[in-house]
Amino acid sequence: MILLSLVGWLRYQNQLTSTNNPSEETIIEFQPLTSYYLTMAEQHNKKLHIAMFPWLAFGHIVPFFELAKLIAQKGHKISFISTPRNIQRLPKLPVNLQPLVDFIELPLPHLDKLPENAEATMDLPEHLVPYLKKAFDGLEEPLTKFLERSTPDWILHDVVPHWLPPISSKLGILCILFSIFSAFGISFVLDLLSRNPSVFPEQNESGVSDIFRLQETIRGAQVFAPRSCKEIEGESLKSLESNCMKPVIPVGLLPPSLDFSEERSDENWDTIVNWLDKQEKGSVIYVAFGSEVTLSNEDFTELALGLELSGFPFFWVLKKQNSDSADSHDWIENQSNKKGMVWRTWAPQMRILAHKSIGGFLTHCGWSSVIEGLQVGCPLIMLPFQNEQMLVARFMEGKKLGVKVSKNQHDGKFTRDSVAKALRSVMLEEEGKSYRCQAEELSKIVGDKELHQKYVDEFVDYMEIHRLAIKDY
Repeated sequence: MILLSLVGWLRYQNQLTSTNNPSEETIIEFQPLTSYYLTMAEQHNKKLHIAMFPWLAFGHIVPFFELAKLIAQKGHKISFISTPRNIQRLPKLPVNLQPLVDFIELPLPHLDKLPENAEATMDLPEHLVPYLKKAFDGLEEPLTKFLERSTPDWILHDVVPHWLPPISSKLGILCILFSIFSAFGISFVLDLLSRNPSVFPEQNESGVSDIFRLQETIRGAQVFAPRSCKEIEGESLKSLESNCMKPVIPVGLLPPSLDFSEERSDENWDTIVNWLDKQEKGSVIYVAFGSEVTLSNEDFTELALGLELSGFPFFWVLKKQNSDSADSHDWIENQSNKKGMVWRTWAPQMRILAHKSIGGFLTHCGWSSVIEGLQVGCPLIMLPFQNEQMLVARFMEGKKLGVKVSKNQHDGKFTRDSVAKALRSVMLEEEGKSYRCQAEELSKIVGDKELHQKYVDEFVDYMEIHRLAIKDY
């Protein structure tokens, strides 16, 4: 039925554009598709050309890159489009995929508000991110020129380029909105939007609102492809399809590999693993808030003292902080010689989470981080800072996979006591056993590589069939 609808839609569009009288009745005639199906079967092995255009945040770029590699493994050509510095920061491609993945560098337009060489959210404080979106919108012209030259079959894009679907439609390129967010989070937002649109801000410094970007990218895409699976978010996926009124094709959770044999050991990893190896099994709290969360001095202090109060050893990856005060520097130096290790640069998160000493994950609840924690059955201590993170935390709490750090109702702040209490409830108390059991049970789904490969296979099959239906008929 989907195939028939697409072919019918194409004929209808052709007839509309060919008639001189728009008011004239248009008759759509469906003809037998037997010969078409034969043609499709004969051409099924014809390889796709897929463009991929993620938003300038590594929480988005990395899942796009992982999906690109999985599609390329099937022999399809990928044009991976981003800015020069972001492409340079990507991991090296496996040798066998290098002929299939082209990196397309589009220089980011300069804006006075942006620091030099800032090409991703990790390079900026949060209040400057809208200006990065404005600069990103400036990629419209060079991206259009690339698409005109290369004419890919599909373009997979993010929720930010609201201007892209109309351009793709004009060029005859099919769009897929690949969402790196949880299906629960997107479904919740769309449902709230349908009931009370006034709760969302009208616009920001980028010129349009984030909700406008989301609405337009969903409206203009032919397919919505969330990073999700029916086994965990089945109801949310059904709700998404109902809200979007278009095919929702999950690509699976894209769980990272737990085979670290090919990862080269370096001085940094040697330092990390030497410290972890000295800790008791399941005793360490891993603390990480992603590449975008910037801790205020107050947040840092309450977290630091909460970790200290809890009494557990911890490994804290601390990348962003508003200031490096003398007090915080002294505390870090002190703790590194006591029960904790504070790590100030990039750390191999999956490799750390998989270590036997890790017993809990204090996380901001970015979807990628939650997937990585649950893949190894690690219960969650949840401290969300931003919108979608709060929805993921609510979803995970509902599934009894961990506990949220409580915040004051009047100002939304957390305290050292609420941090320590949440840590103890997962690591020590009786309810912590339940969280661990639930996390270990869910790891059988999250870590099922065959299951998630099947989602990718079905997604690629969909693109192969429906590209043929529209472009080759």
